[in-house]
Amino acid sequence: MTKFSQYNFNDSINKSLQEIHFEEPTPVQEAVISLVNKKKDIIVQSETGSGKTHAFLLPAMNALTDKQEVQLLIATPSRELAYQIYEDTQAILKNYPEEYNAFIFVGGSDRERQKRKLEAHQPQIAIGTPGRLWDLIRENDLHIENVERFVVDEADMTLDMGFLDDVDHITDKLPENREMMVFSATIPQKLEPFLNKYMHGPQRVEIKNNSIIPKNVDNWLMSSHGRDKKQMIYQLITLGEPYLVLIFANTKRTVDDIYNYLRSQGLKVARIHGGLTPRERKRAMKQVENMEYQYVVATDLAARGIDINGVSHVINAEIPDDLDFFIHRVGRTGRNKMSGTAITIYEPGEEHKIDEIEHMGIKFEPKDIKNGEIVDSVERDRRVHRRATQEKLDTKLVGFVKKQKTKRKPGYKNKIKKAINEEHRQQRKLQNRQNKRQEREARKNSHK
Repeated sequence: MTKFSQYNFNDSINKSLQEIHFEEPTPVQEAVISLVNKKKDIIVQSETGSGKTHAFLLPAMNALTDKQEVQLLIATPSRELAYQIYEDTQAILKNYPEEYNAFIFVGGSDRERQKRKLEAHQPQIAIGTPGRLWDLIRENDLHIENVERFVVDEADMTLDMGFLDDVDHITDKLPENREMMVFSATIPQKLEPFLNKYMHGPQRVEIKNNSIIPKNVDNWLMSSHGRDKKQMIYQLITLGEPYLVLIFANTKRTVDDIYNYLRSQGLKVARIHGGLTPRERKRAMKQVENMEYQYVVATDLAARGIDINGVSHVINAEIPDDLDFFIHRVGRTGRNKMSGTAITIYEPGEEHKIDEIEHMGIKFEPKDIKNGEIVDSVERDRRVHRRATQEKLDTKLVGFVKKQKTKRKPGYKNKIKKAINEEHRQQRKLQNRQNKRQEREARKNSHK
């Protein structure tokens, strides 16, 4: 088993790794570190929470010199993620000499103050959102002519949020021989022209999870049955003793509705969404990190841009419009091999959305709340399957039934009943065969 001590990092990094209790690299770190050391352009596709940040930080920081010039440039689409990377960087820089610095540049902060800071000296590491980075580069405040490594983190989110033009401008100003690293949970087709334009024979690395939902996470599914979901959420988070609950909704309005309801019930709740000011969001994040809140309601911004430690429960108050976000949401719990619980609430009429998630290879455990307890529930598709089977049966036997009724001979009802029972038996037999085939296929795939 590989250890970080085998990578020949400098003493400062090794000491910092010991202090943050990093001993063994994750699969993405093991795959990427050697490529970064070889100055290869790389495109890395790996899920949120897989350890991507340290995969590029550790080897890139190991190559830094004490020259007062930007050597490592990191662009990330959200302020929250920028601060997260900055804090990870500071934790490693802790044991470096004083002349090594990382600066953060994000929208919503004092640009004039940032300019004055850059006039005093340039940092070795610059981290920021694309818009603010480009503003400072364009105005010749941030000097990137000697950058050796450029990282674009969460590239798919960069594209979705409309920041790709800024990243394009930044990349165009970088030296030709710089190393470029693109990290993303997905690589959309729309991103390919950008990658082809700026990357030189990039090596692609794709780290696939062995299972989409880790075995240490219980993945529950609950129907609202038309009930008020806010009341259901209140029941769920006050049953037992959850350590930290992250509740996801699709819109700022729904987040506010859930937040206000839970507060009205006497709970201390934080909320995080794009409608808050940068200062409010940063303060809320700091309070959550300091365990001042046990419940957090958020939009998907949090799923892609924030790493909240210790999440024991994730609740999907709404099924995300982009099903990839389902993976990112559930991935907030069960981190570091700790146990976790993910709960998805769906409304009548949303069964097709659950079908789509299940087609991604995700399995749910049906649950319900009864008498103040969480209990096993009937499988979601059992009634649907029974109804579909009955519809097929009626179509197939309708002629027979009509014929028997028309004849009105003694025992005609028994004949109909017998025929229907036989049809049911055949349907069950076929279903059992299909289930066994699927189980065999699943076992075969698990051994590949």
